[in-house]
Parts: sequence; structure tokens; C-alpha cells
Amino acid sequence: MQSESLIGPLMQTISHQHWKVRVAAIEATGAVIQFGNGKSVDDVLSHFAQRLFDDVPQVRRAVASVVGGWLLRLRDRYSFFHKLIPLLLSSLSDEVPEVRQLAVSFWEDVGLQWQKENEEDLKDKLDFAPPTPPHYPPHEHRPVLGCRELVFRNLSKILPALCHDITDWVVGTRVKSAQLLPVLLLHAEDHATQHLEIVLRTLFQACTDEEAAVVHSCTRSAELIGTFVSPEVFLKLILSSLKKAPSASGLLVLASAMRGCPREALQPHLAAIATELAQAHICQASENDLYLERLLLCVQTLVSVCREDCGVASLQLMDVLLTIVALAGATGLRDKAQETMDLLARAEGVSGCQDLYRKHMGPLLERVTTSHLDWTAHSPELLQFSVIITQSGPALGEALPHVMPTLRACLQPSRDPQMRLKLFSILSTVLLRATDTIDSQGQFPSYLEAVTKDILAPNLQWHAGRMAAAIRTAAVSCLWALTSSEVLSAKQIQDVQETLMPQVLTTLEEDSQMTRLISCRIINTFLKTSGSMTDPEKLIKIYPELLKRLDDVSNDVRMAAASTLVTWLQCVKGADGKSYYQSSVQYLYRELLVHLDDPERAIQDAILEVLKEGSGLFPDLLVRETEAVIHKHRSATYCEQLLQHVQAVPATQ
Repeated sequence: MQSESLIGPLMQTISHQHWKVRVAAIEATGAVIQFGNGKSVDDVLSHFAQRLFDDVPQVRRAVASVVGGWLLRLRDRYSFFHKLIPLLLSSLSDEVPEVRQLAVSFWEDVGLQWQKENEEDLKDKLDFAPPTPPHYPPHEHRPVLGCRELVFRNLSKILPALCHDITDWVVGTRVKSAQLLPVLLLHAEDHATQHLEIVLRTLFQACTDEEAAVVHSCTRSAELIGTFVSPEVFLKLILSSLKKAPSASGLLVLASAMRGCPREALQPHLAAIATELAQAHICQASENDLYLERLLLCVQTLVSVCREDCGVASLQLMDVLLTIVALAGATGLRDKAQETMDLLARAEGVSGCQDLYRKHMGPLLERVTTSHLDWTAHSPELLQFSVIITQSGPALGEALPHVMPTLRACLQPSRDPQMRLKLFSILSTVLLRATDTIDSQGQFPSYLEAVTKDILAPNLQWHAGRMAAAIRTAAVSCLWALTSSEVLSAKQIQDVQETLMPQVLTTLEEDSQMTRLISCRIINTFLKTSGSMTDPEKLIKIYPELLKRLDDVSNDVRMAAASTLVTWLQCVKGADGKSYYQSSVQYLYRELLVHLDDPERAIQDAILEVLKEGSGLFPDLLVRETEAVIHKHRSATYCEQLLQHVQAVPATQ
């Protein structure tokens, strides 16, 4: 009769600063409600729930003990099951083993007692109880039938409040609520299907939580959904949600549900899942690393669960992985995607990801290049195309009919400059190892005319602006990679020279030191290949441009120019009618003797080698020019060495 008057003072004492007082207040409340007015349960529930967050394990143990006692012995307990069950089940995930064990013991007793009290109602389920499902989560003990039925029958009353608390602003509340959800789902088993919509909606929101513990519990809940709910049901809800609003949390829920799903149940839906993931509105929805990481997790889960069955969706999964590699900002994420490609290759029974590229090269390129006329530097398709070109290895040589027209169209001067820079960089990379990539089938030379006339020549033309200069540098680098790749014959290099030598000579005047240096090396390669075959009129036009580079601010460029002049003189030596070159060579002698007085020792040595190389052409002219300036030189030693060399070597006239 007096119990109600005691509840108020007890609830004021339940948050006392001393834990022993809090424990005594909880136990006293248990006795007052047990032997007094049971309706007072509603007045104490919120206070008991707060004590589940108590830092002292003895206090939490007292809550579990009192609530367990009520569930067993309270006269009106059937009216309060939906309110008391969450309090006891929350203790099943307590951090202290003793509290967990106590809660497990009470909960099992509650289930068995309820089962006995409702034996008639449960007769069919007890007599014809199905065995534990073969795919039941490992390391989990299946609750007794009474416990499962209690949760199932009260789930509709518990879930709305629980789903609200999972998104509460207090971290502790979110963590406890998230921990309780998988416990309820484990008890509900396939009965969770009827509550799936509200659960999934909550998981989508909770998986964005900054608290790792909340996300961990939610992924566990999603796994249990995959275990107990038909994939046809949960996939329809999850995929439709992703179609409306793709999100990292939605992908995490999907991956977790698939991880919990048995292989034989998931296999019929494999192609549909992979096809949906490969849609642009999902796989290209965001460049955020977290989003891409969750997308990768979906592919990894499919491969690990379905294994050899992945062959039916290999192209779509490859497409998703390709997109992740293309869009990923973090190197670690790209590495994980490459590892997943290797796993997919093993699942398909091929040796590595390059065999996967070979298998799917045509469809991948066809899908990616469909929109190439609209590409910009930021187009996802351009990034995917770049990955295919650089990662496919020898398979690239088999796909040149797809690749070369795309490159030619995208590298026209009218297209986006940033895009052209990217593509030139990629083209240079593959040309440097052409025999293992673009020329693996020996077919690249058949596209040489298109590369030189339609790609390189237009981009080597001078245009004003820094971006135009950067593109010329990229084009020169690409030409250098082409001429030094050893895939072209001497005749083919001569054809390239015929087409591009005028443009290369103009790039010797570029502001970029790198461009000037590479241009000198390209001219050197052209001259070494053509030798005396070069047209005399064209040959004479080359040396003045090289002479200018001897005044370059960069010693590297000056050394490269000197080396190229040596090759030029060798070409003149092998040419017929040397008298045609006499005035040019005499001018060259005169200019070189000026540079022989350079303050840099290395430059002096290089110039001396040029003069020695040319001394056999017109030795009398060289002696005359040398003697005319020897008295002006700060160091006459080089001039004397040159004169001795001329006297020792007979003329080649």
C-alpha cells in the first residue's frame, strides 16, 4: 500500500555519488515494485536505463539482477515484457564477463519459464522444431525457443524506440542501442523480414556515425539480416535505396548483408548485384575515398562469398574495380583494388589481372570510349581509359583498333588541353616499354603514320600560352619515347624524321629546359639513323639551330647540342659532294672555336670533341681559323691540342 510513496525518494537516491548506495537503491526498488504496485515499473524504467551506463560494474550487475527477477516473478510481467526485455538484453553486451553471464543466465530462465507457461500455444513448434539452420552464425549460441518467441512477439513494440535511440545525440545511447539491435535480430531470425524496412532505414543512417562502435554493431546487424532474410527481399530494398541516393553507408550495409548471406542463396542474384554496382550512377557517384572503399568492400565480399561463381559477373565486377582504381585518391585504395582484381582472377581460374584485362578488353574499351568525343580532363571515362592503357600490359597490343582512334580523336588541338596533357603522359609511359604493352603483337608500326601526322605534328605546332608550351613539352617527350623504344626500324624512324624534323627544330627555342634537351636528343637519334641519307639542303638547316643551343643557360642542353653536332659532322663525312658543305663547316669551325674558350671545363672538352670530329673534313680551313684566334684564347692548350690532332689525322676530302 505504501510502495508508490517510496518510488520518488528511491529514484532521487539511485544517482547517489557512492556506488554502494546506488546498488542498494536499485535492489530496494526491485523489492518495492515486486511486493508493491507493479504499475510503478513505468516510473523507474528510465532511471534503470541510465544505470546501464554506470561506470561501476556492480551497479550494472544490480540492474540486470533486478530486471531479470521482475521478468521471472513480477505479477504483471506480461504487460511489461516489451519494456523490460531491452534492459536485460542490453546487459548481454556488457564489457564485464560477470555481468554478461548473469544476464545470459536470467534470460535463459525467463525464456524457459515463458515456454513452460505457454506450452499449449507452442506445442507445434516444440514438437516439430526445425534444426538449427546450417548457415547459423558461427560462435553464436542459439537462444531457446521461449527467448526467440518472446523477442519476436514484442519486436514491433521495441524496434521503433530502439531505432530512434540509435540516432540519438548522446554517444553512449547510440552505442548501447546499436549493440542491442543485433541481439534482437539474432533472436528474431527470419521473423525480422516484416520489420526489414525500418531496420534498414536505421542502418543506413547509423552507418554514417563517427563512433566506430556504432558502425561495428550496425554492420553486425546487417550481416544477421543477410543470414536470416531472403536475399531477394533485402536486395530489393537495399538496391532500390542505392539507386535513389547512393551513399557510403548504403554500400556498407549491402556488403555486410552479402557477407552474412549463404553462398547458395546469394549466387542466383550475383549478376544482378554486379550489374547494379557497375551502373554509372553508383560506381561513379562520388570520388570520396570512403565511398570508393565501401564500393570496393562490396566487390571483395561478392568475390569472397561466391568464389568461382563470380565468372557470370566478371565483366561487371572488373568494371567496378576499374572505376575504383581510376577515381581513388589514396594509393592504398588503388593497391587494394588491384589485389581484389587478382582475387577475381584466381576465382576465374586465370593467372592474374592482366589475363582478366585480355578477357574483357573489348567490352571494357567499348563501354568507356563510347563518349570519348565529350571527354574533359575530369571525365571518369577518361580516368578509366587511362587505367586500362597503363595496367592492361600485353593485352593493350591486341586492342589497338579500339585504342588508336580514341587517342587520335582526343589529342586534336581543339580538345581540352588538360586532357591532352594526361593522354600524352600515358602514351609516353606505354611507349617506353612498348614491346610489353602497345606493341606486344607487333602491330603498332602500322599506326605510325597516324601517330606522327595526326597526333604529334599538330601538337608540336607553336601556339601562345603556358598550357600550349606544356603540351609541346609533352608531345616532344612522347616523340622521344617513340624514337627510343626500339620498336621502329631505321626506315620507320626516317619516315618520322621526314614528317617531324621541322617541328622538332622549332622546339629547340622553347622556354622549357626539358623540351630543349629532349629535342637535341631526338635530332641526334634522327641523324644517327638517317646518316648520309639526309637531303643536303635539310641537313644544312640543322646545324645553325644546334649552334644556338651552345649558348643555352643549361649545361645539359649545351652538352646534348655538342653531342648532336658530332653526329651531324659524321653525316656530312658520309655524304657525297662535301664541297657543298664547305662554307657551312667553315662557319661552324669559327663558332665552335669561340665556345672552346668557355669557362666550363666540361663544355670545353665537349667542343674539342666536336672540332676533332670535324677536323678531317677541311683541315686547312680549321688550321687557318684556329691560328687566327689562338692568341685571343685564355687557355691556348685546347687550341694546341686541336692543331696536333689535325696534323696527325689525314684529310678525308
